[in-house]
Amino acid sequence: MTSSFKTAALLSLLLACPLAAQAGAARDDGATHYRPTGKGHAELDNDAGASARKAAAKVVKTPSNGILYHGGPVMNNVNGTNVYYIWYGNWTGSTTPAILTDLASNLTGSPWWNINTSYADGAGKKVVNRVNWLGSTTDSYSLGAALSDANVKTVVTSAITSGRLPSDANGIYVVLSSADVNETSGLCTQYCGWHSAATLGAVVIKYAFVGNPDRCPTACGTQTSGPNSNTGADAMASIVAHELAETVSDPQLNAWYDSRGYENADKCAWTYGATYTAANGAVANLKLGARDFLLQQNWVNAAGGACAKAY
Repeated sequence: MTSSFKTAALLSLLLACPLAAQAGAARDDGATHYRPTGKGHAELDNDAGASARKAAAKVVKTPSNGILYHGGPVMNNVNGTNVYYIWYGNWTGSTTPAILTDLASNLTGSPWWNINTSYADGAGKKVVNRVNWLGSTTDSYSLGAALSDANVKTVVTSAITSGRLPSDANGIYVVLSSADVNETSGLCTQYCGWHSAATLGAVVIKYAFVGNPDRCPTACGTQTSGPNSNTGADAMASIVAHELAETVSDPQLNAWYDSRGYENADKCAWTYGATYTAANGAVANLKLGARDFLLQQNWVNAAGGACAKAY
């Protein structure tokens, strides 16, 4: 592990995900109950639905695994989860699309994605170890270079209603922004990425936003040079994987999270397990297809629960 990797990772813990930084050690033994926001931090669960969520968690919780089921759906279609990218901003000449497309194309069947099979719905139907990369579209600043959360939702729904991407209840739509694009609700100060859901027609659309770490490398980056020689894309890969894992296990923010409101990937944010040196001298921790990546660990909901990079 290089000193630049360790320094950047420490800054990431402090700036990008302040609550998730302590999540790996957090257990489900707190009396106060929180719920996730999809942005790596939690909020006090005290609205009209709080009692029902707490009751559901009490009935089916597995405290020995450190995470609770709250009764909501998971993405457990037998054919796997479909992934779509929306490239927002300017990506001309960048190697990022190729790197992140390779990531999505090679998660299926991997030991890393297999961690998500430890999550199931109330009927015991588990997430499967299959990810289907089904394509992408571009959006050249249709809503400018400063996006709100509502704007991100509009970018997704516009891609679908225009026919550029299909309406897919089993899909996750990831909005990836170029470095000149800001997300005004807290990119680089409160989060590096987030996920949510919205109803479009009769379909519940699951989507995520991932900002470009080149915009704030000390907050959302991990090392000065990534294993694919594209610092922003290599850091982005870890954030994309984090959001995909949280979306399949907690697509509507009412399924799997602990009493502190941490979702599975939040509990392991910015931790990587054993690493190795890639051919270009950068740090990596796993290989997917032909590429090395440095992906954050995920919480295994089995055998007492733990952060891991494989299951």
